[in-house]
Amino acid sequence: MTILCVRFQLPPTHEAALPGLLGLLEDFTPVVQALPPDAALADLRGAERYFGRDAVELASVIRVRALAHHGVDCAIGAGPGPMLARVALGEARPGVTCAVPEDAVTEFLADKPVAALPGVGAATARTLCEYGLDTLGLVAAAPLSTLQRLIGAKAGRELREKASGIDRGRVVPDGVSRSLATERPFTRDELDPDRHRRALLSAAEELGARLRALDKICRTLTLTVRYADRSSTTRSRTLKEPTAHSAALTRAAYGMYEALGLQRARVRALALRAEGLDPAEQASYQLTFDPLDEKARRIEEVADRARAKFGPHAVMPGSLAA
Repeated sequence: MTILCVRFQLPPTHEAALPGLLGLLEDFTPVVQALPPDAALADLRGAERYFGRDAVELASVIRVRALAHHGVDCAIGAGPGPMLARVALGEARPGVTCAVPEDAVTEFLADKPVAALPGVGAATARTLCEYGLDTLGLVAAAPLSTLQRLIGAKAGRELREKASGIDRGRVVPDGVSRSLATERPFTRDELDPDRHRRALLSAAEELGARLRALDKICRTLTLTVRYADRSSTTRSRTLKEPTAHSAALTRAAYGMYEALGLQRARVRALALRAEGLDPAEQASYQLTFDPLDEKARRIEEVADRARAKFGPHAVMPGSLAA
């Protein structure tokens, strides 16, 4: 167990604390990969040798330091690889590290639902469940040709490998300075697609306002849907042109949401992340001669001035949709 997946128990409005928490992990290893808005992977192979402790023992030290220095608790999963550590995180609770022993990977995965694997979305999970392949143990035992017929050649091969405990991933160091994120949690598990869309509209407008306030544009938008069973689905879309325009961000968010094909999904939270940030002066604006688009941009300018003068809540979320 050399890889940790750490999820910090951050309130949605405290994302700015993530860089400092990543710095805490970097005290143990330089190989840290941020998983915004609130998680990270850490490769502790070198740290285990240097400190003479295994990953689970180091996880306890990380948890204590996070509490002592930042007042933040965390849930931690540990495993031989990044994928296994992320699956273990789904079983972890604050104060307790869930570890996947290297000699018990198959047993650990066998009874997990297929949606527990990172990268397996709701549509893929539904397809597999329709054919009785609702656990990773059943997927691992299924003929490769069957999986490839159901979800495609490459996806079927990768899914079977992962369900069998073969983890070819690695931790890729990165940072969070070139991204912004916001999350919309629901007070209860929400099934209503209209409420999901309203939450996405609000989140996209917030991201757009924050980008414009920083004179930034983004190239990529990422949607994360968190479900009642603690699993999640993440999708990313490269925008047609880098933008900070709230309407463009909203269209991209709606497109990703609709592509997931969620039907009666019990959604706990929706998060949007703007990535690949660049200075706004580098933006190339495609003229559309669309009076509605021009009107929306003028309204945005007025709303931004109101926020700058009266605070971030001067304009109600969703009020720019008209």
